[in-house]
Amino acid sequence: MEDRKPTSIFTDQDQAMANAILEVIPNTRHRLCIWHLEQNAITRFGALKKDKEFKFAFNQCLKMCVTEQEFEAKWQAMLQKYELTEHSWYKRVYELKDKWCPALCRDFFSAGILSSQRSESTNHAIGFRASKATTLTEFYTIFKKTTNRWRSTEKYDEFTCSKSIAFTSLPLSGMLKHAAQVFTLSLFRNFEEEFGYSMATTVQMLGSNEECLLYQVTLEDKPWYAHQVNYIQESQTVWCTCKNFEASGWLCYHCIRILHLHSITRIPDKYVSKRWTKFAKTEAWDRLKNQDPKQQYIPWRQTMMRKYYNLILKSQENEETRAFMEESFRNSLKMVEDLLASAAQKESAEAASNIPDVADNTQSNTDASSASSTSTCVPIILDSKRVVAKGRSKRAKGGLEKSKRKRKPALPPPNSEFGSKTPNLRLF
Repeated sequence: MEDRKPTSIFTDQDQAMANAILEVIPNTRHRLCIWHLEQNAITRFGALKKDKEFKFAFNQCLKMCVTEQEFEAKWQAMLQKYELTEHSWYKRVYELKDKWCPALCRDFFSAGILSSQRSESTNHAIGFRASKATTLTEFYTIFKKTTNRWRSTEKYDEFTCSKSIAFTSLPLSGMLKHAAQVFTLSLFRNFEEEFGYSMATTVQMLGSNEECLLYQVTLEDKPWYAHQVNYIQESQTVWCTCKNFEASGWLCYHCIRILHLHSITRIPDKYVSKRWTKFAKTEAWDRLKNQDPKQQYIPWRQTMMRKYYNLILKSQENEETRAFMEESFRNSLKMVEDLLASAAQKESAEAASNIPDVADNTQSNTDASSASSTSTCVPIILDSKRVVAKGRSKRAKGGLEKSKRKRKPALPPPNSEFGSKTPNLRLF
């Protein structure tokens, strides 16, 4: 990761892990998995486990609070109503509120991941439930198929994103059209949902000063979810109290509504996160090439290594092919050294001449390219046709070859852990 620390990290409620994170990556925001916290809370409810109103109030504090003031009010009301003010466990949980409360975890980037997804995403990605009878070889085979599926899906998604435009039931114009051009298909669905919510909102202007305008945006059917939006018209800067852009990387429907109110037809560049665009990988790769020119040869190097490795595997079982591969390597090595030497000599000659003649350079380049193409032309050597001469007898096979022919492969016992057949499980 180029010595870069993660912005946020999700774990379960383990003190040893918290201490390690604080020591190794102190600037990373540590968040707790709500699923683990909820499972732990159920064991602490006691007699309140059967009280539906209490469970609803606790879930509201755990997942549904948007602002810090809303969380504080609901938490204190819950403690007073059910006389939990002096309960030690609730005190400890409240001290860790910065790690699990959604209202307090939206001022830093987390890619829109919910803390409850730590276990859900892992189980879904593997697509496989292990048991006591699962062997290590079975797990490795299934996990390998899963990674192959990931790579195949990623290639398909990249091709689809680069060659198609997202479709939508809404009129594809303005900011929605711009989002379809720059964002990936999956991110466009999130932006489309926010755009649809923006059309169901009401706007009220609360005040203004010389530069900034203050609005209140409210959903028509949920007036209690009102948020304040600040907007600077000169620089097209907008920010909302819900902090969706800071946490997820795409604009919320409150900000989209205000931009639409001021006839902004394109998403401002500052609100188009590079990681969510169609060509994010290409831009990242170009940035690496500009930082280190040697990085541009990595794809070619990996491709050639795979090709030669497959050729070696095909040649390893035959003596003639092994000898041919070794001879070809020596010839190729000599040819590469000659080409590099001629290229270095050519560069030194060009550097020595202060005012090179254009015509002479053109002729020399043509001669050099023709010479290099001639020198790099490797003849294709095919196996000669095998003809059995008249009177030649077949070679007598040795005892080891006869025993190998007669011997049958041993089948593993039906209950053995290693070498058993991998079950045909459905992934995803």
